[in-house]
Amino acid sequence: MTNKIYRVAIVGLGRMGSTIDDERPAGFPAVSIAAACAASPRLEVVAGADIDPDKRAAFQARWGVTALYGDYLEMIRQEQPDLVAICTRGVLHAEMIVAVAEANVPMIFCEKAIACSMEEADAALAAVGSRNIPFNTGVLRRFGRSYHVARRMIADGEIGEPRAGVHYAGSNLLHGHIHSLDTLSFLLGDPPVVSVLGELLPRDLVIENNRLDKDPNAIYQVLFANGVEATTAPGGTWEFEVIGSLGSIRVCNNGDSLHLRKAKSEKERIFLDAPAPAVEAHSTTQSCLEDILDAHETGRPTLGNIQITHHLTEACLAVAESHRQQKRITLPLENRSLYIFHV
Repeated sequence: MTNKIYRVAIVGLGRMGSTIDDERPAGFPAVSIAAACAASPRLEVVAGADIDPDKRAAFQARWGVTALYGDYLEMIRQEQPDLVAICTRGVLHAEMIVAVAEANVPMIFCEKAIACSMEEADAALAAVGSRNIPFNTGVLRRFGRSYHVARRMIADGEIGEPRAGVHYAGSNLLHGHIHSLDTLSFLLGDPPVVSVLGELLPRDLVIENNRLDKDPNAIYQVLFANGVEATTAPGGTWEFEVIGSLGSIRVCNNGDSLHLRKAKSEKERIFLDAPAPAVEAHSTTQSCLEDILDAHETGRPTLGNIQITHHLTEACLAVAESHRQQKRITLPLENRSLYIFHV
């Protein structure tokens, strides 16, 4: 790790780029890219781009950044940033990832999901992967301390052999379940997804012309290569549980705390509460961005690198393809042109 301060340019100066922290209580760790950069000793926002002049003016007033552009590619040419954060609407993500990569930006962050189809995701993978660009997306639970503690406990055998995973909360597909699938995968050590069985809600929803122009709610069952079956339960608050042969661990209340239960042996049918580590609050956005810096400096992959992101985008879109075909889908997904709009 060096003492270098990296120059960040933000594309899209709205909610995730600048203002989402207004929705959080006072003292809540930084969520927006601009706030996370302000909190980090290693990052400085030097430029921003948005097609809306009012957002550019508001960004300047809020953050004191004067290098503001209507054209993000012109911003990159003029400012030569070290890292570009793409915080635009989802339908623009894939084309912007490709353009930013082709502009030879050293590091990229992009809000989730990276694409509306696998054709788009394939293009993003090729552009970023061929250049070995350190890359993360806004699936921020992957960078949360409570999820890291739970993942380490699972890997260390605290709950025995993992058998099942559960995500709790109703959600839409590309905007929401990219989070749930990514977090389940992370907790389990990122084994490949083998197959997906999914339904879109309402169940009578018809995908016409291989396209949906609204991101639908969804439920799914996923088989990972390590044999773990994972599912989403469309109720409750955002929580994740991994159940093993010797107990279970649950990340409660959107990462606020951990609930550990353990059995004395595999023959025991009763899980009893056990002490779980307390986890301090922190900025997952800051951790996500600093993970990109660490990968850039050391040459290691980022925690949410483009290969992982591409694979889990494929699993997410396979939920819709499973609904369309009314059967379980084995990856890789043959239907690369299936398109699901998301904001």
